[in-house]
Amino acid sequence: MAEALRLFADRGYAATSVAEIEAASGLSPGAGGLYRHFRSKEEVLAAAIREHITSTKSQLDVIREQATQFADLPLVERLKMTCHAGLAKMREEQDLVRVLFRDLDQFPELVAEMREGIVNPLYEAIAEWLSTQPELADNDEDWPAIASILGGSVVNYWLANESMHEPPSRIAEERFVLAWARLAMGLC
Repeated sequence: MAEALRLFADRGYAATSVAEIEAASGLSPGAGGLYRHFRSKEEVLAAAIREHITSTKSQLDVIREQATQFADLPLVERLKMTCHAGLAKMREEQDLVRVLFRDLDQFPELVAEMREGIVNPLYEAIAEWLSTQPELADNDEDWPAIASILGGSVVNYWLANESMHEPPSRIAEERFVLAWARLAMGLC
């Protein structure tokens, strides 16, 4: 699945043959090995997306469990860690994002699975995390909307860097992370 997703990201879904997926996966190209595991190329893509959904759920569970370990750090440091985690998640999902932008309009049901299984849970986790920070607990904020803004800026920074081959305005990642955390500190 990982090799198929990489090929779909690099070449496009339609331009990637089953034989190429088989070769990249260590199977004999054209021998039908892929069909022993999947009925179609689309099923491979769907399985890859579902694997990323499962991984995201597990990651969110771990992050929720570990959140208390960092409760003693200043809020700005916790925010920076959150921003770094968001950028790391974007890097991890790089191939999936590229396939999404290139080809997934052909598969609206898979887009819906990604939205409900990866995107929305990530934004909901940001909102939940923000709402539970002691420094922000007294604020009566629209945490889902704030999470959308903060999460969206991380996505935008990563997408711009990825598509233009340098960060927006050449702002280095550490500089972006610090500015992001300082803006979020304005919620206090």
